Amino acid sequence: MGDAIRVEGLLKRFGTTTALAGVDLRVPAGSVLGLLGPNGAGKTTVVRVLATLLRPDAGRAEVGGHDVLRDAHRVRQLIGLTGQYASVDEHLTGTENLLLIGRLLGMPRREARSRANELLDRFGLADAGGRAVGTFSGGMRRRLDLAASLVGRPPVLFLDEPTTGLDPRARTELWDLIRRLVGTGATALLTTQYLDEADALADHVVVIDHGEVIATGTPEELKSRVGGRTLAVRPADPARVEDVRATVAELTGNRPDISGDLVTAPVGDPAVMPAVVRRLDDAGVRLAELALRGSSLGEVFLTLTGRPADEADDADDADGAPKGTGDGGRS
Repeated sequence: MGDAIRVEGLLKRFGTTTALAGVDLRVPAGSVLGLLGPNGAGKTTVVRVLATLLRPDAGRAEVGGHDVLRDAHRVRQLIGLTGQYASVDEHLTGTENLLLIGRLLGMPRREARSRANELLDRFGLADAGGRAVGTFSGGMRRRLDLAASLVGRPPVLFLDEPTTGLDPRARTELWDLIRRLVGTGATALLTTQYLDEADALADHVVVIDHGEVIATGTPEELKSRVGGRTLAVRPADPARVEDVRATVAELTGNRPDISGDLVTAPVGDPAVMPAVVRRLDDAGVRLAELALRGSSLGEVFLTLTGRPADEADDADDADGAPKGTGDGGRS
């Protein structure tokens, strides 16, 4: 099985801003690549180049074996694009949105209607197909947006932060849909700031920062590469959080993170855990939760980039480009 997507030395600048500084990546056919990076790292710029919406300054990119510059028309026939925000028409019904896409793709009216009905049923929108999209919930719009990108049965999907703004239930439903699509042989490039999303969906992960690839591997490989463990301690009495924080800081030698009444800190020696328990027991602190776990993708990301996935870049928008060059339309 060959590569559905291949990128070599991709370079793109916007004025004095370097959005991509020689990006390389490969996506085997029938797999999901998670493209991770902080805001402004260049994720959406990569997607826009691959979708033929943006011309690179240097480097080479292929989709389905076709060069995105020389064979742009053929590339557009192979891809579906779901951007960061649902791009369906709120004034049309769900069925009319899909019919419109089908007709624009050159389908006969009967075939376009059949395909629209098929997709509405697959995405759980059959009962809402006759309603104006303006009445849809956020999750329904995202499902319709993904359905619209599939009207032409594209073998390659670009999913640029597809679950942005969705509640947990809607995100889980969309994850299931993506898994089913890839299970039928589709290839997906997924950009996301949700590390649990990449962990759940991606076969391989590429982390970029300031337009450069800084790490590649499976989620498990990246976790093992960073190594280390995280100690999590929650006192039974929330008023004792400060006592827990001070003890964990002293014994681990690291500054703990506090979320509500849960105190976490990286540890290098598993023997720290019983030492923390003894110290807190001596201080009369009863525990409601105590755990020592391996690194998460979030901790890997923080170690690699030095900042959380959702930390904004003041100068640039989410794709590393100056304002006004953001997400494009549907392929």
